[in-house]
Formats: sequence, C-alpha cells, structure tokens
Amino acid sequence: MNVRMKLGVAAIAVGLMSGTALADSNDDFWAKAAEPYKGVVLHGVTESTPPSNYIKDVLAPEFEKKTGIKVEIETTSWDQMYDKAIKDMEAGTGIYDMVYIEQDIIYSYLARNFLVDITKELKDNPSLKAPTYDDANFTTFADYFKQKDDLYGVPMEAFIKIYLYRKDLFDDPEIKAAFKKQTGHDLAPATTHEQYTEIADFFTKWGKDHDMQLWGSTAQAHTGHPASWYEFFESVAPTFGVYNWGINASDNYGATVEHGGQMNSDKAKAALKWWLHLRDVAPPESVQSTWSEVATTFAAGRAAQGLVYGENAAWIQADESKSKVVGKVGFALPPLSPGVKEDAESRKGYIGYYDGGAFGIPVSSKNKEASALFLEYIGQDSVQPGWAIAAPRITNKATYDDPQVKDMDKKLGGYYTMLKDDGHLFAGAPPYPFHAQVREATAPIFYKILTGELGADEGLDQMAAKAEEELTTLGYRK
Repeated sequence: MNVRMKLGVAAIAVGLMSGTALADSNDDFWAKAAEPYKGVVLHGVTESTPPSNYIKDVLAPEFEKKTGIKVEIETTSWDQMYDKAIKDMEAGTGIYDMVYIEQDIIYSYLARNFLVDITKELKDNPSLKAPTYDDANFTTFADYFKQKDDLYGVPMEAFIKIYLYRKDLFDDPEIKAAFKKQTGHDLAPATTHEQYTEIADFFTKWGKDHDMQLWGSTAQAHTGHPASWYEFFESVAPTFGVYNWGINASDNYGATVEHGGQMNSDKAKAALKWWLHLRDVAPPESVQSTWSEVATTFAAGRAAQGLVYGENAAWIQADESKSKVVGKVGFALPPLSPGVKEDAESRKGYIGYYDGGAFGIPVSSKNKEASALFLEYIGQDSVQPGWAIAAPRITNKATYDDPQVKDMDKKLGGYYTMLKDDGHLFAGAPPYPFHAQVREATAPIFYKILTGELGADEGLDQMAAKAEEELTTLGYRK
C-alpha cells in the first residue's frame, strides 16, 4: 500500500531547504489572490514522511511569507492520519482543510463525496487560478486522483517499490568466488524468484558463518499490521502474475479460483510460500517490520537485498547520518515470473506497486479557497526540484530535467531514470471503493498464516472465501 510510516526529511536536503524550493517570481499574484484570506490558518493532516515533512518545514513557511496565510501541517503515523481524516470527513466537522489522500483510498473517498473538485473550484473562482499552476504538468500518476478528468487531489509524492541490493557485497571478490563455487554461476541481482531465493539463502548462511549481522533479504512481515498484507498483495503477488489482489472485477468480483478469481490460485500460493521462506531467512525484526522498519533494516546493513519503497532510496544511499550503506546500494526491478513483464508492457498486469498520494480538500473544510491556493502552490513546477531531492518522489514531468535532480539521479545510481523509464510497468492499487473493507475482512486470516496457525494453502482458501463473503455483503457480488 502507498501508506507508509516513514522517516523524516533526509539530512541531504538540509542545505537545499532555503532557496531551492522557490516559487515563481510572480509574487504579486500570490499576495493579491490571498488578500481576502490573509490571517487565515489552514490545518492539514498527513503521515510523517519525507515528502510531507518537506511541505511542513519548507513549502508551508514559504507560502505563508508570500500570502499571509498560515498553514499548520500535522504529521503523524499512518493509522492516526487515516483515522483523524476520515472521522473528520464523516462527521463534517471541518477540523482539517487539507488531508493526505492515499492513492488506494481515493476511490472510497470519491464514492462518499468527501472531496472538493479542485478543477471546478478553480474554474468557479478564476481569481484563484495561479499562472504557474497547470495540472497538465503532472505525470500520469495524477490520473489516479481524477474523476471524469477533474482533479480531486494535487499529487505530492509518487514512487515505485523496487529491488535494492548491496553493491559492495555483490562486488566483493571473496563473496563472488564463494557464490560461484557453491552455485556454479556468477552473483548478480536476481531477475527470477529462484535466483532471489538462492541469493537470500547464500547471504543468510554467509552472515552466520562469518559472525556478521547480515541476512539474505528484507521482509515486511509484521504479524498484526496491514503493512504485511500490502507487501504480499501489492508487491509480491504481482511478480507471480496475480494482479488486483486476485479479485476478478470483470466477472462478478470472484476471488476464489472456483468463481474466476486468483486469490487462492496456484500462483498466489506459490507467491506466499516464496515470501514466507524469505521471511524466515530475513533479520529477526522482520516479523515486526512495517514499511519503515524495512527501510531502517536495510540502511543498517542487515540485509543483502530487499523490496524497499523508493521514497527511502535517497536517504539510504546518500544520508550518512541515517544509513550505514551510503554509496553501496544498487537498484533493480523486482524478480519476476515468466510473462509478467510482458503483461505489464501490454497493461494486462504490472510488476509491482506504484505508490504515492495527494493532498485534497474535504468538502467540510471552512477554508476551501485558501486551501486551493496552497495546493496550487505545492503543485508548481518551480517548487519540485528541492522536494525531489529531499525525498525521491516526482509528480511533475519537468522535474526529471532539472540539473539538481539529474545530479541526484547519478548519486542514486539511476533511481529517477528507472522511475521515468520503467514506472509504466508498475501500478497503483486497483480502483476498489471497497478497498478497506476487503482488507480488514481478510487481514486476520492472513495474520494467522504469518503466525503459523494456518498453512499458506488453507489460509489463502479461507481469505478468498472471506473476500467473496464481504463483497456479497457490500453488494458487489450477486
């Protein structure tokens, strides 16, 4: 899922935080447009992530200086952020003027009419339209936040979940020779699941034999947190050819193989067993790891490879205050089963998760116009480069060509280039308005698989049946 309990703004961006994220030179527009709202205090809630902290620490103060509108951004854990936002919107209390919208939850919000149509808001109030804002400047990721071509959220982070590996270990002559002797072939980043497992097993044994705190893979395998559910359905299952959680939305929302679904298919069961094995050869903290702990585990040098959210790539590779593997990280596409990449190229499937979110305005906000101004401000091309360097997220097409971003791309070993060239192979969560309900209905069974109370095959059979039961209750299955 694109919900992450992540770290703060990377220290590498500190030197850029004043002066880099400059808005357009036409300050007169901001002062004039904001005149009716001077002194207004906007309240927003979001998850504590590098992109969100950049808004709070850099963009909000800049906006206040230009407009006289104060923006208070509350950054908190994912579960608290989601809980606070949705309770406010359900009650219509108007506590928040802006909320972070998960890419995967936007469909539920739209179905419940929670959000302001930003496109319409700016059309109805032409004096608010900034000359430096145009939603045509966004990458195609913005399409996830549109309904009938109107935008309901200004994208503020977008990244892919990729395969990170330790270049220093993979290039070590002693390790390479040992791997070649053991396996008969050269050590290189895995392109198949079998190769990935072989590498994971090798490095876990290598760490044990050499008295090192080193294991073969990361695993986002918390036994009681949705992060593990998302790791499997959004990052692992697709690499085996199981897409959209294994639910067949085109055929009466079947989840079981019996009813045309794939949630308990042979592919899904193979994917889960593969991942459970990796969990068993991963660092011991993996059974309590969410998205943030996976990143810190890799940054601590405790894993030779892993699937890590790309937003963490910059600080893992470049921030010596947080990472012990600075300059030692390689980036690659996830290992894939035969035919999966071809499915992704033809848009029949995808190879992994395209994560991210946007800032939207609740219909209950009492300051919609002032909020629209702020969202335009953070959506400008001119504020993007420093933001992209502080956290490897790109939402505007022009950002790729910025000299600072190109320089950072080299330091990151081509991560931005990968995002630009291969981003189309990844996909966000399926457009399910029942997203949270199906997750909550099936997650308890999934946790039982992780704790060993259920086998993988039996557990997925139960999950598929439970998903269909929930979809029937919600009125989707007939």
